[in-house]
Amino acid sequence: MRQVGSRDDNASLPRSLVAEALGTVFLLIAIVGSGILGERLAAGNVALALLANALATGAALYALIVWLAPLSGAHLNPLVTLVMAIRGDIALRSAGFYVLTQLAGAVAGVAIADAMFDMPLYAFSSHLRSGPSQWLSEFLITFGLIGMVWTCSRLRPSALAGVVAAYIGGGFWFTATDFANPAVALARALTDTFSGIRPMDVPGFLAAELLGALTAVLLFRWLVPNTR
Repeated sequence: MRQVGSRDDNASLPRSLVAEALGTVFLLIAIVGSGILGERLAAGNVALALLANALATGAALYALIVWLAPLSGAHLNPLVTLVMAIRGDIALRSAGFYVLTQLAGAVAGVAIADAMFDMPLYAFSSHLRSGPSQWLSEFLITFGLIGMVWTCSRLRPSALAGVVAAYIGGGFWFTATDFANPAVALARALTDTFSGIRPMDVPGFLAAELLGALTAVLLFRWLVPNTR
């Protein structure tokens, strides 16, 4: 992943932030939009709707990373940015701007997706997502994502886009949840559609995601030490 904080950060940061915002907008459009259309076309078949949601999200994520990684690193996720800052690949100041940009992009992406399908731009979700099984799933999906980013960005950067896209797309099916991204979790509370999550359920997800990310850092900073 591009090491934003390691070069002429003052000059490159505005361009990086625009790219990061653009990527996060499109990520939420893919997640929410494919959820809406998948549910409509599936005629009540939840498995078919979920399959459409997973395939569209994984494909879009791969394209977004390949497209924007040279410009911003294509973090598209506050936890990835946090991990890159912990590892020293991005300056702490830049990381703060990244996170704000990701959150704003995610919220904008939800509104655009809803508008494309004639839904209210923003509506609090009524989709129940809570309980130990959901939190365990969110911990595990986030742990795996951060472990893959940490490892592949160091050892196999050319494989990173495919690995992340395949993992997130598959995670729709092998876990009870598949957020692994605080910006996505917060934004999806603002759409009362297939991909939504009740606002009251978001804090549990955020806690599980943060714990999963920090656990992955503790393990993978030992497995794949920073040799720079």
